[in-house]
Amino acid sequence: MQSPRVVIIGAGIVGANLADELTERGWTDVTVLDQGPIPLTGGSTSHAPGLVFQTNSSKTMAEFAAYTGQKLASLTRDGARAFNAVGGLEVATTPERLEELKRRHGYATSWGLEARLVDPAEAKALHPLIDESMVLGGLYLPGDGLASSLLAVELLRERAESRGARFIGRTPVTGIERAAGRVTGVRSGDTVFPADIVVSAAGFWGPAVGDLIGMPVPLVPLAHQYVTTTSLAELAGEPEQAVGTGNNARLPILRHQDEDLYFRQHGSRLGIGSYAHRPIPVGYDELPGAEQISEHAMPSRLAFTAADFEQPWKACRQLLPGLHKTEIDDAFNGIFSFTPDGGSLVGESRDLKGFFIAEAVWVTHSAGVAKAVAELLVDGRSETDLHELDVARFEEIQLQDEYVLETSQQNFVEIYDIRHPLEPRQSPRDLRVSPFHRRQAELGAFFLESGGWERPHWYEANAALLDTLPQEWQPPARDAWSAKFDSPIAAAEAYATRTNVAMYDMTALKRLEVSGPGALPLLQRLTTGQLDKSIGSVTYTLMLDEAGGIKSDLTVARIEDALFQVGANGGLDLDYITRQAAGQTETDPQQWVQVRDTTGGTCCIGVWGPRARDLVQPLTPQDLSNDGLKYFRAASTTIAGIPVRIMRLSYVGELGWEIYTSAEYGQRLWDALWAAGEPLQVIAAGRSAFNSLRLEKGYRSWGTDMDTEHDPVQAGLGFAVRANKEDFVGKQALEQRTAQPPATRLRCLTVDDGTSMVLGKEPVYVDGQPAGYVTSAAYGHTVHRPVAYAWLPGTVAEGDTVQIEYFGRRIDATVVPEPLVDPEMKKIRA
Repeated sequence: MQSPRVVIIGAGIVGANLADELTERGWTDVTVLDQGPIPLTGGSTSHAPGLVFQTNSSKTMAEFAAYTGQKLASLTRDGARAFNAVGGLEVATTPERLEELKRRHGYATSWGLEARLVDPAEAKALHPLIDESMVLGGLYLPGDGLASSLLAVELLRERAESRGARFIGRTPVTGIERAAGRVTGVRSGDTVFPADIVVSAAGFWGPAVGDLIGMPVPLVPLAHQYVTTTSLAELAGEPEQAVGTGNNARLPILRHQDEDLYFRQHGSRLGIGSYAHRPIPVGYDELPGAEQISEHAMPSRLAFTAADFEQPWKACRQLLPGLHKTEIDDAFNGIFSFTPDGGSLVGESRDLKGFFIAEAVWVTHSAGVAKAVAELLVDGRSETDLHELDVARFEEIQLQDEYVLETSQQNFVEIYDIRHPLEPRQSPRDLRVSPFHRRQAELGAFFLESGGWERPHWYEANAALLDTLPQEWQPPARDAWSAKFDSPIAAAEAYATRTNVAMYDMTALKRLEVSGPGALPLLQRLTTGQLDKSIGSVTYTLMLDEAGGIKSDLTVARIEDALFQVGANGGLDLDYITRQAAGQTETDPQQWVQVRDTTGGTCCIGVWGPRARDLVQPLTPQDLSNDGLKYFRAASTTIAGIPVRIMRLSYVGELGWEIYTSAEYGQRLWDALWAAGEPLQVIAAGRSAFNSLRLEKGYRSWGTDMDTEHDPVQAGLGFAVRANKEDFVGKQALEQRTAQPPATRLRCLTVDDGTSMVLGKEPVYVDGQPAGYVTSAAYGHTVHRPVAYAWLPGTVAEGDTVQIEYFGRRIDATVVPEPLVDPEMKKIRA
C-alpha cells in the first residue's frame, strides 16, 4: 500500500515522536514543518524541564507517561540516554497531603506502576537536600525521571529521516488547502506541501493553526516560572556538562505540591518550577520574535516576573536549606498549554476530513500520545482508549473563548491542589440548567456540575425523611474523604424510590435524533443490537470499534419508520454518529441521514418507584398497564395536556418511565407531576441516590466502567450483542476476541465490613498481589453495604475474597453475583 502524504505542523517533542511512530509503521511520506529552526524551534519543548512523573488519576495518561519514559530511554547518543530514570519523589508537609499521597500510591498501583510510600528518613535518604523535619512522608516511583527533550527530538528526527521523513524548519504555516471537504495540503507563503493527512502538533500555537480552518482548539498559553540556582555546596563536583540535559542529574525529581513547586538537578545546581503565582495568560502579540532563537531567547521564553517568585523562593529554602547559600542564576517565564479540564487535545476536525490535532501534550506524555495518534491514523484506532483526550468531549459552550480562558487559568491555579473526584468547578456555573432548575432550587438542591450542566445530587427538602427512615436503611458514618460532596439524605431518597415514588432530572443526558431513509441502515451497522423492530420499540445496545472494543452504549427508541431517538453518552457519540451519517450520505445519497442534537431543546423527568403508575396514569390517556406499554417500549402522548414522549425503562431498577418534552413545557410538566404526586408523598431525588441504585442493579457507566479497551463479554454486556445479526462494526473482531475466556472481567464486589467506602480507581489485591482496580463505587442503600465494580482477572470467581486498598488500608471485599437487587426483574416489570 502506498504511504499517504502526511504533513505534521510542529517539530517539537510531539511532532518528532509522531514522525517516528508513523515511519516505524511504514508510512514514509511524512513532512514535518516548523516556523522555528530545527532542532531548537523555540516552542515549549525547547525549554521544557523534562520531568516525567507517571502517577496520574487517569489510567490512560499514566500509560502514556510510562511509555514515554521507556521509549526515550531507548534513544541513546555517546552512551547517554534521552531519559534518565532518576526516580520521582513527592513529599508531604501537611497531614492532608500525606493522605493524598496514599491515594496517589493507589493510582500508581492500579495502573501497574512500581511505587512505594516512604517515611521522612527514607525521603531524606533519597533526596539528601531536603529538611527531614518538614516532611511527614513521601511517594517514590523509581521509574520516574528526566527526559532530555532536545536530545530526544534530535534522535527521533534522525531516525524518522532515515526512514524517509523530512523535517523543514523556518517554514511558518499560513494556510490549509482543501477540496471537497478534505485536506489537500499545507501552505507556507507561496509553497504548498501536498497532504492527505495533516496533524497539528503546534503546541501553544495550536489555536492559531485551528483558526486557519475554523476549528476551535480550546487551550490557553500560560506563563510558568522556572529558575536555575547557582551551585550548591552539597552538589560540588557533580558533572556540569552532559549529552542531554537530563543526564547531569542523579537526585530524584522532587515535587513539593503543598507549595506548588517542583525541583530537578542540573549538575551542581537546581532547577525550580513554580505554579505558586497568578495565572499569566499570554497573547501571540506578546511573544518574542523567532528571528534569532537561542537557549536564552525564544518565543516561548518570556521575561521573568521576579515579584511572583518572592514567596515561592522562601518556600524553596525552607524545604531545601542548602538553597540559603545560593542565588538565582537564570530565570524566565516559560509558556505551556493549559486546557479547561487539564487534558490533552486529540482528534479530527468535524468540518475538514484528514485534519487532526495533537495539542496540549507535555513532554511527560509525548511519546505515548504520539503512539496513540499514529495507531489512530494507521490502524483506525488506538490501543489505549482516548476518550479523555478526544477534543469532541467538549460541549459547544466549553469551546467559547471566555470559557476556555477562565477554566484554563483555574486549572493552572489548581494543578497541584488536592481535589475530590466529585468536586465541581466554582466558576463558571449555571451555564446549562434544566427547565426544572427553579423548582429544584426551591427544594434545596445541592448541585454539582458536569459538562456545564447543573445536576442535583440531593435535596435538603428531604432531610426530615431521615427521622422516619427504618434503622436498617440509616447510612453508616463515612470517613472524611468519602463524606465530601455526600449527604445521608441520599439514603432517604433511595428508600423513597425503592418503596414509593421519586422524580429524577435526566435532562443532562445527551439526546440525538437520527432521521432519514438511511437512519435504520446506519444504526444497524453501528450497533450490536437488532433495531429493525416495530415503532415504539426501545433497545439497549452497544457501539463497538473495529477491534470489538466498546465505543459506547446507547438506548435507541424507534419513533417512526425513519426516526430514532438515541440516548447517548456525550459529544463523542454525537461526533462519531454524525461522521458516519455524513459518510453514508456521501456514498449513497438515497440513504441520507440527518443527526440532530436535541438535548438543549428538550428535557426529561424519570418517574420511578412502586407507585409510579399511581402518579402518572391519571394524567395521561396512554394506557400505562403492562399490556398497554410494555417494558422497553415508547409512546407519544400527553401528560396534563403537555405533549410528551414516554419510555418505559429505568436505570434505578424500579417501575417507571422516562418522560420527555420540549424545554418550553418543562417546568409545567414538573409542576403537573409534582402536584399529582403530593398525595402520594412524591419526592425529588438526586444523582447520589441514582448512582447507588444503578450499581445495585448492575448497570454500567461507559467511560467509567468500560471503554474501547474492553469487549462486551468482559464487561458483562454480552446480552446486548445479537450474534445472529448479519453484520455490524466490530463483529468479526468481537468473535475472535471472545473465542477464548476473557483474561479480565468486570465484577461486582461488596465490602465485607458493611461500612468502609471506596470511590473508584483504587487497586484491588488478589492473594496479596495487585491484580485489578475499582471502576465505580457507592454505598448500596438497599443492600446495606458498600458496592464496587472492579476489573479483575478472569480466574477470580464469585465468592472469592479480595482486598481494596483505600488510603493505604486494605479492605476485605467479596466477589458476588449480580445484580444485587431484583435479579428476576419483577420490580421493574411490575
